[in-house]
Amino acid sequence: MSDSEFDAPEIPVTDPAEDQLDKDDRLKPDFIRRVMERVDAGDAEGARALVEPLHPADIADLFEIVDRDDRRALAAAVADLLDGDVFSEMNDWVREELIDALEPHEVADIAGQLETDDAVAIIEDMEEEDQRAVLRALDPDDRAAIEEALTFPEESAGRLMQRDLIAVPEHWTVGQVIDYLRAGEGLTTDFWEIFVVDPHHHPVGTVQLSWILRTPRHIAMADLMQREQTLIPVDMDQEEVALRFQKYALISAAVVDQAGRLVGMITVDDVVHIIQEEAGEDVLLLSGAGEGDINEPIRDSYRARVRWLIANLGTALVASFIIALFGAAIEEMVALAVLMPIVASIGGNAGTQTMAVAVRALAMNQLTRSNTWRTIWREIRLALLNGITIAILIGLGAGLVFSNPELGAVIALAMLINIAIAGLAGVVVPVLIERLDQDPAVASSVFVTMITDSMGFFAFLGLAVASGLVG
Repeated sequence: MSDSEFDAPEIPVTDPAEDQLDKDDRLKPDFIRRVMERVDAGDAEGARALVEPLHPADIADLFEIVDRDDRRALAAAVADLLDGDVFSEMNDWVREELIDALEPHEVADIAGQLETDDAVAIIEDMEEEDQRAVLRALDPDDRAAIEEALTFPEESAGRLMQRDLIAVPEHWTVGQVIDYLRAGEGLTTDFWEIFVVDPHHHPVGTVQLSWILRTPRHIAMADLMQREQTLIPVDMDQEEVALRFQKYALISAAVVDQAGRLVGMITVDDVVHIIQEEAGEDVLLLSGAGEGDINEPIRDSYRARVRWLIANLGTALVASFIIALFGAAIEEMVALAVLMPIVASIGGNAGTQTMAVAVRALAMNQLTRSNTWRTIWREIRLALLNGITIAILIGLGAGLVFSNPELGAVIALAMLINIAIAGLAGVVVPVLIERLDQDPAVASSVFVTMITDSMGFFAFLGLAVASGLVG
């Protein structure tokens, strides 16, 4: 009998995630349905068995996907899987909803598992009374760190930073640092960079962990460390923090207080989240959609959106007033009414293109006081090129369709004028709003749209009257 006859049957190896995630790493609808069937049937153990293999980020996705009315039942079924890692990955609105359903000591247990910045994200939006109850339930060290973080402005480096870091004196040797890392109890376990400080706890340099491992024990840290470093003030806005990480290709950076003392650090994983958040926020602000989160309560979404619709109604009335001034001309030539929306629409799109570029440039610190006029001149030239191209096309088209070359010339000139104005307004409006210390992403679109619509109608109808095309 051959050896192969005794071989165990080959069992196909399958990835457990295949039953849970699709090719784009999104939870499969069938998997979500099976989990909720067990939850609805009161089979908490069965639901937990399905959810347990998931990564914390996927568990967070599960709670975001299921219906809002089902989230508390799901949380009760898989309660022991809802640890700090899951809550730190969860959408803000969903997390707040679940946190409200937990007792203060349960929230404290979750917060105690997290880095300070993630714990602050959970606690900062709670009601003041609940917040105090959670803080009382925390360990003294965790409570002190979180209370300190809460004293800093929202969306600042102080809220974003981690307190758990490794800092050593500059007079230590590599050997002393290694012994400290091995023997030290209570030190953070996740780090790749060591900060070197002077006697006043001011950061004077950094040393990567790999350098420590490859350097003889007798070498002093002062001789090994990299003295050039990017220090982040504790009150710096998180958007500016993200820009520094992007500009200088940072992996981590020291955070210092007003006296220059090392108080924490920010790592790139936190900044990636901020970059994504800020980019999405600017896009949504440009559209007037508020936070634009599908988990946001309908009442909050309504309040955020309706005020911009009301503002747009006001700007539309300005354009309507201009049309009313030329009512007699429109009655005399119906073709004007047919072509008017084209002039306004193309001008609006041109203004939106320029505005989006300007707002992004302002957010990325690419558009500053030193290059404002150069940028404005660039956008005007670009607008003129676009305007000439579109003007030729619409002029020829209108002249042929309506058998009226003069009408074609009027709309061509009006289109050129409106696109040029749109290019100018698309840069100038965001810059002026930014100079007034306001967010250009919030209000720019309303003003740019008003300018392009109003000037488009005025240019087209005014030229039609001035040229004698209509009386």
